Amino acid sequence: MSDILTFLLLAFVGGVAGFMNVLAGGGSALTVPLLVFMGYDPTVANGSNRIAILAEAMTGVAAFKKNKYSDFKMSWKLAAMTLPGAIFGAIYAVKVDDELFMKILGVVMVFVIISLLFPKAKVLEHAKNHAWAGWLKWPVMFLVGFYGGFIQAGVGFVIMACLTHLYSMDLMKVNMHKMFITLVFTIPAVILFTVTGNINWFAAIALAVGMSLGAWIAVKAAIKKGEEVIRLVLMVSLGIIAVKLLFF
Repeated sequence: MSDILTFLLLAFVGGVAGFMNVLAGGGSALTVPLLVFMGYDPTVANGSNRIAILAEAMTGVAAFKKNKYSDFKMSWKLAAMTLPGAIFGAIYAVKVDDELFMKILGVVMVFVIISLLFPKAKVLEHAKNHAWAGWLKWPVMFLVGFYGGFIQAGVGFVIMACLTHLYSMDLMKVNMHKMFITLVFTIPAVILFTVTGNINWFAAIALAVGMSLGAWIAVKAAIKKGEEVIRLVLMVSLGIIAVKLLFF
């Protein structure tokens, strides 16, 4: 395959992944396996994908702000809670058993699906009546950061579940903050993969172009269609990725 066709293929898949990541998550479950299938070392595939994730997150944050959806004070607060975990996660970003990782990720996504099926009002009412809900926020967000820095794939689903159930947010605000959080905790991982030479810049740039475009389109769709399109894409994406990881 020529370099031009390779670039276009990566950009196209990156676009699909970027759209999924903004409205739901799981885009890296498409891009990283594709890079490995194309012959890239798994660690290089992971590192190259982080560059694209960073570009996607920057685009998503800018697009939400352009459409007057931003709360940087709250976004910084949430991101700061994940950053220590992300740093530790990036430090320990080493190879894990691929098969075991895929099974664990699939199980996590099934639990996220189940959590999102519960009426949010009941979940929030239950949380407000228990003091532990407030104490859970810091350790949960720390673990979110660790997971994002260490593995990253599927972290969008985890962020959405945490913000929905612990912070009384609708899905539009969840996605707005999710993009900023992802932007912040991806930086340590990008630094790690860069200094260790685990990035293929051709693949990274191709994916970044596609993911950025997909992210911009996704924000436009979210603004126009509202929470329902987010919930639809979220549930479909979760179902597809969970089945893929558990059975294929």
